Amino acid sequence: MSADEIPADLLAAFEAYERAILANDLDALDAAFAPGADTLRGDGAGLLVGHDAISAFRGVRGGVPPRTIERIEYRPLGDDVALLVSVSRFVGGGTGLQTQVWQRLDGRWLITAAHVTPRAQALDRTVWRTVGDPLWQGAWEGPLRGLTVAVKDLFAIKGYRIGAGNPAFLDSARPETTSAPAVTDLLRGGASLRGIARTDEFAYSIAGDNAHYGTPPNGALPGALPGGSSSGPASAVATGQADVALATDTAGSVRVPASYQGLWGLRTTHDLVPRQGMLPLAQSFDTVGWLTRDGQTLQRVVDWCLSYDGSESTESVFGASGEDLPWHFVVPDEVMDAVEPATRDAFDLLLSRLAASDGPTAVARVSIGDLGAYYEPFRLVQAAEAWRNNGDWLRSHPGAVGPAVAERFRFAAGVTAAQETAARDALAPLREELELLVQDRVLIMPTVPGPAPMRTARGERVDAVRQATLRMTTPAAIAGFPAVSVPLLTVPSALGPAPVGVCLVSRAGTDIALVRLARRLHHLLDETDAP
Repeated sequence: MSADEIPADLLAAFEAYERAILANDLDALDAAFAPGADTLRGDGAGLLVGHDAISAFRGVRGGVPPRTIERIEYRPLGDDVALLVSVSRFVGGGTGLQTQVWQRLDGRWLITAAHVTPRAQALDRTVWRTVGDPLWQGAWEGPLRGLTVAVKDLFAIKGYRIGAGNPAFLDSARPETTSAPAVTDLLRGGASLRGIARTDEFAYSIAGDNAHYGTPPNGALPGALPGGSSSGPASAVATGQADVALATDTAGSVRVPASYQGLWGLRTTHDLVPRQGMLPLAQSFDTVGWLTRDGQTLQRVVDWCLSYDGSESTESVFGASGEDLPWHFVVPDEVMDAVEPATRDAFDLLLSRLAASDGPTAVARVSIGDLGAYYEPFRLVQAAEAWRNNGDWLRSHPGAVGPAVAERFRFAAGVTAAQETAARDALAPLREELELLVQDRVLIMPTVPGPAPMRTARGERVDAVRQATLRMTTPAAIAGFPAVSVPLLTVPSALGPAPVGVCLVSRAGTDIALVRLARRLHHLLDETDAP
């Protein structure tokens, strides 16, 4: 039963208790729990028995971080006894769970038993390879001051080894003598490094699972896959363990986890951010990107990192990004044909809201051709480059990678030079057509086909989702365009309401303006842009 069916006096008692939690009103909290020796409260640290023990614990705990209740489930257990299970969404990222048994005693609803599942703790080895507080302190001032960064385990950090999501590769690597420019840019801007976060092996995946270190949590949809290959840094941001993820996107490795976990994610224009000190997968498509929980933080990052000299200038190295992109959107028909029905319904509703909003909004439909015509040649070129980059190491370390990634590399090893040349020739006219399409328009579409699959999904299901997802994400990669995923859709899933991103794609070099446009759209439709 939903919150709408909770008895009014019980809901009022619950809401009063939540207000007391946020205010750390100890008297009100004591009064909300039933008196006596039988009252229970438990969490990951242990079990407290009796009202006095619970009261003493609260006296030394301090308050809880700001949060909102985003969902309540109600189950009557008997006359004047009820179970409430609520999901807390923390302002700083992550979710928690409260399970409470309430009983009406002397005319008042009181808690007789409670269990608290807090948001993820600071060190989860499926998320982090190395973590500190901070791991590396940046400049003490600057436009990024106060932000913490989770760095995908593909970037060089002075004194640390690159692990690429594989323990054998980590063991064979040498410590880096310098840090990657993408890392030092953030440090110079005032951000600090929280740690090195996990990646899918060699960034050659899209689901977010790792055969060696486990699967990071999905910070928006517990029990679902986090999305990859930037799974670790995305989960760190979604669960509130870092503010910014420094990641890579070859075929969607920023955009997919952003969509799955309700984050903002920017794939930058190809070659806009230096890739020195970044372990490559496929250089023709690899690019740097960032994930954040809100658009304001992403804007801070791009304004600093994409300026000429690492200042707050709005002048992009590709040209004048101070100009706004046109408020003129086009929806690719073939992408809409590829999405799941619930996603299509939610996106159509978004377009209706956009059309009904104040001000002129131009939204048109367009054909970009068969998505397979993009994906198949992309797949061949990516595979050929991935094998050139990693083939020697894989031959000398047989059996070192997980089954799914091993299968992809087996395919990569078989791509011939003639196949690669033909694939590159096939991509050239597609790139030209896309460049013409976005000269004065912005592509808008769902980022992925639907919500994140469950972690227990079978391999066939995950592979089918992977194939459909890559068909949607590869056009932007082929063209080298910037693409931003914005958390604007919510669709039903087996695990409950789930986020799905909306992706905006614009012409090369308009990254800063694209984020501004995305924030304008988000504010218009959601009005919760600021943290």
